[in-house]
Amino acid sequence: MALVSPAYWVPEMVIMQAAEVLREWGLQPVIGPHTTSLNVDAFSGTADERAADMLWALEDDTIKAIFCSRGGYGSMHLLNRIPLEKFRQHPKWLIGHGDITMLLYAVAATRTLCIHGPMGFQIASQQEPTTTITRNLLMGILPQYVIPGNPYNRCGHAEGILVGGNLSSYAAISGSKFQMSEDQDIILFIEEVEESLHSIDRLFYMLRLQNSFERVKGIIFGAFNSIRFDLQFGSVEQMLTAHLHDLEIPVCCGFPVGSNSCIPLVEGAPCSLSVTSENSVLTFNIEGNQQTCHIEKPEAMLMKFENPSGVEVEIKV
Repeated sequence: MALVSPAYWVPEMVIMQAAEVLREWGLQPVIGPHTTSLNVDAFSGTADERAADMLWALEDDTIKAIFCSRGGYGSMHLLNRIPLEKFRQHPKWLIGHGDITMLLYAVAATRTLCIHGPMGFQIASQQEPTTTITRNLLMGILPQYVIPGNPYNRCGHAEGILVGGNLSSYAAISGSKFQMSEDQDIILFIEEVEESLHSIDRLFYMLRLQNSFERVKGIIFGAFNSIRFDLQFGSVEQMLTAHLHDLEIPVCCGFPVGSNSCIPLVEGAPCSLSVTSENSVLTFNIEGNQQTCHIEKPEAMLMKFENPSGVEVEIKV
């Protein structure tokens, strides 16, 4: 298990704390050579150094997963420095979110699975229930998420490859040479933080104008945190679902994935999304023991786990 910093810098103490948590899980963490470097008072080393750390973690076949310590900005610098075939030749879990969305999308385009999930600084603070679900996922237990209905949901059933992440980051790379094969249907999920409504509106419309949007068979709207309401809408969901009136696809709103509540999603995996008036169910159609996770109050991250033995465990955050 490697800890690397493809984007912004984090203090060494945070990296050490994250490594200690991973040891408690029974894993053996190793830390990238430049993970705690600092460049131009922002990045964790130069672009070449950050890319070198990622290549080191990819090419070392004793490393089975790569945790990104933090997002922020900088992942884009690595895209032309890491040959895509490296992800195919050395498949392993790459884990992160936010700005890491760009790397995850490139990985998924190679038909390699990755995890849109917590980063090193969140593992260090043992953020629940994210930590528990991520640990279980790394141990081969797949979550099946069940979340309550939302007034902006649109009912239906869809199947496709799960892709997405932070809207600003996803919009920047979607449609580029890193995009997924045209023969794959998509379940798209997006979240955003610290943006204005008009920026979110523009970015989402950019996606709708792309030919690849025709392959979107279902949409999951995650958390939209610290949004500046500069347009007269009651919520981000109200604005975005209004843009989808011409599409007969299921839409799930209020899914707890974002900067403050990043439960893990298996990106690049074939999945099923079923939306009814009562709830939404997201299932990953890949090999592994399945654990049903009932998200009773997404805004409070109140969740019940029904483990493979049928025993429910409740975690309050």
